[in-house]
Amino acid sequence: MTLAPPTSERTGAEADGAPAHDEIIPVRHPGRWVGAVVITVLFAMLVHSLVTDPRYQWGVVGQYFGSDLILSGLRLTLELTVLSMLIGIVVGVTVAVMRLSPNPILSKGSALYIWFFRGTPVLVQLFFWYNIAALYPRVSIGVPFGPAFVGGSTNSIVTPLIAALLGLGLNEGAYMAEIVRAGILSVERGQIDAASALGLSRLKTMKGIVLPQAMRVIIPPTGNETIGMLKTTSLASALSLSELLFSAQIVYERTFQTIPLLIVASLWYLIVTTVLTVGQMRIESYFGRSVGTPGGGRRKRARSYLRAALRFHVDAQELLTLGNSGRRGR
Repeated sequence: MTLAPPTSERTGAEADGAPAHDEIIPVRHPGRWVGAVVITVLFAMLVHSLVTDPRYQWGVVGQYFGSDLILSGLRLTLELTVLSMLIGIVVGVTVAVMRLSPNPILSKGSALYIWFFRGTPVLVQLFFWYNIAALYPRVSIGVPFGPAFVGGSTNSIVTPLIAALLGLGLNEGAYMAEIVRAGILSVERGQIDAASALGLSRLKTMKGIVLPQAMRVIIPPTGNETIGMLKTTSLASALSLSELLFSAQIVYERTFQTIPLLIVASLWYLIVTTVLTVGQMRIESYFGRSVGTPGGGRRKRARSYLRAALRFHVDAQELLTLGNSGRRGR
């Protein structure tokens, strides 16, 4: 038995026969407001400290921000970043393809490479390449276990710059291999089978079908790796290589103005990182275009063609199987 409210207490909507609606009360989130206030206060305190504290020595920061030594170090940092990433990408793509190869020697060898270079610190690898002459005093090119055609002293060949490129590039290659492998595995297996049905070789399938589609998965982490490489190049200062951080260290060891020079290096890292982030977003939007945009339709048509070829191949195999079974029955 349900008791109805008195007639005098009914609303106009209820009196007219329309269903009554409860009043909607928004959920309050006091924690959000408390967090916003705390963050605002902390940010205001930081800005006040940056503006009023003379120990930051902004005049010194402005003096050395565009100095020749700092700009020279910045240029070397950019060169190390670009060359190391190129080495890492080339090695990573090669190792990823080997990792997915049905040949067990190639697959296990690439897995061993990834295990070793991801399992040891980058700084240790840099020191190892810098001191490689202790193991191999001379480097030569020739017939394996036979005569050498060209050779020279390891110390003269593996300079600090070469040691930094080897350490950073080969280490990055191990991480890029896993990134590229994940991108390749994200492509539908049916497209690879269809390409095989069309008679395309494994290399052509990889270059023309798999890698272009895998780029949407590969690009975002590759951009993150590039930004990380920009900062990792600071480890090359341990090899007395005059990149950005080492150039700042040269100045503050002479002037004892440590904090301002570290601020100079940090500002340049932030500027270059911002530029790389914008470039990464542009590249991601290019490779992540939807099917409705120019180029998306071509990809869609290519996929439909490949699927059609795969169905044709399967139907042809079934017809051949039925035909052979019919002959046997006769």
